[in-house]
Amino acid sequence: MGGDVRADGARGADIGALPGPLVTAEWLAARLGAPGLLVLDASVGAHRGSGARIAGAGVFDIDGALSDHTAPVPHTMPDAVRFTDGMRALGLNDADTVVVYDAAGIYSSARAWWMLRAMGFDRAAVLDGGLPAWTAAGLPVDEGAPGPAPVRGDFTARPRPGLLVDAGTVAEALADPDAAVLDARTRGRFEGTEPEPRAGLRGGHMPGAVSLPFGRLQDDGRMLPPDELRAAFAGAAGDRKRLYFSCGSGVTACVLALGAELAGYRGTAVYDGSWSEWGLPSADRPVATGPEQG
Repeated sequence: MGGDVRADGARGADIGALPGPLVTAEWLAARLGAPGLLVLDASVGAHRGSGARIAGAGVFDIDGALSDHTAPVPHTMPDAVRFTDGMRALGLNDADTVVVYDAAGIYSSARAWWMLRAMGFDRAAVLDGGLPAWTAAGLPVDEGAPGPAPVRGDFTARPRPGLLVDAGTVAEALADPDAAVLDARTRGRFEGTEPEPRAGLRGGHMPGAVSLPFGRLQDDGRMLPPDELRAAFAGAAGDRKRLYFSCGSGVTACVLALGAELAGYRGTAVYDGSWSEWGLPSADRPVATGPEQG
């Protein structure tokens, strides 16, 4: 069966099973417009509302409705009721398949993927290379304001405990010789030699954490092959299999989570508050500067 007619006049193929948590532009282009496929732009910051979107894509607004703005730190996961409402407004149904991307390559799209997983939705994948890979392949984009709101979906969040964790859980992991806490920020921010982009935060890292900047898992905005990802994680975590990921505000930590999934790790977790919470002077949590000790 051929699927629905796409905006460019072609017919979207049946979706079939996702090949994994990462899909290529070619895989998505062959299915664009197929019923049951929802494509979402999860760009943040300077890339949010960049003016071009994959044809037909909705907006997964991590800076807006899909964060808990009552929390004291940015990009905090909303509760199940709010997340359900936000995803239904995007037209998501429980039986759908989702591909998320961002305009930076792979930056905030991994956060959207992890949020969906944390809320019990597994039929989601990240577009490898994001919008830059899509446009480089000459594939269709929409420009200007998004179209009318879609028909509300029937998605219901079913939270999974343990995928997003708090500061107390991370503190326990830092003291656990069988666990590793990996920090996705730049080496300079980790060591405290570069300023934090958010005012008022202390510089440095959690004592016992290990630096693994998220960019080390990528080449030109695309994730490295699984064997190279395994080598990167082994170099940072050794033989420890319980991995916890942190960053500035819980966004690029999810790039590490995506890389770990591709490398074959399971049971990993993201520190939702990340350095935006741990680094607050009022948090009264220990901070180290300089290279990691180990």
